[in-house]
Amino acid sequence: MKYARPLPAYLTKRYHGWKATTYAEDKGWYRRLAEDGQHPRAMVISCCDSRVHVTSIFGADQGEVFIHRNIANLVPPFNPDGHHHGTSAAIEYAVTGLKVAHLVVLGHSGCGGVEGCYDMCSGNAPHLEESASFIGRWMDILRPGFEDLPQGDDATRKRALEKASVLISLENLMSFPFVKKAVEDDMLALHGLWNNIGEGGLEAYDPASDGFVAI
Repeated sequence: MKYARPLPAYLTKRYHGWKATTYAEDKGWYRRLAEDGQHPRAMVISCCDSRVHVTSIFGADQGEVFIHRNIANLVPPFNPDGHHHGTSAAIEYAVTGLKVAHLVVLGHSGCGGVEGCYDMCSGNAPHLEESASFIGRWMDILRPGFEDLPQGDDATRKRALEKASVLISLENLMSFPFVKKAVEDDMLALHGLWNNIGEGGLEAYDPASDGFVAI
């Protein structure tokens, strides 16, 4: 593959630093993970945003959390007749293969994907309306959330849409037959969270109040 290039020096240096410290100090644990396979208790579906560091937020070590990232932490509806189901495949593997006990959808503040959806649905991002826009077609999943937004200024409505991305994903999760069965059999619990990056805050969706409350 002629277009591949050597790894940047700063990443190579960081790798060697990790191998000489973190790995060397816990080599037995890494080897056990390699031999025994993974047995995570939870799956987290989070945004691709580099500022959302799932393992740091939950203080998780290797092997503890099965993580899937995509733009705006979205889950599409169950649709076996479609194509390229990366997110759906990850969910299927986590629930039916790994049998995780918890499935978390983690949204966050300042989400670029959500802002793109907001602009697209407001008519301010025509390029995202094009059929060739992968981002636009992915953000179509969130369109119903935009249509249900309350009145207010743009900042307030965008934050509401960030949280709507979590709720829509939770609803879509229940359209997967194997997820629905696992939930109804008390083998799987679904959780909706929203992370305020700047404040280090974490809010959880509370069905009783139909809102997000601080943890």
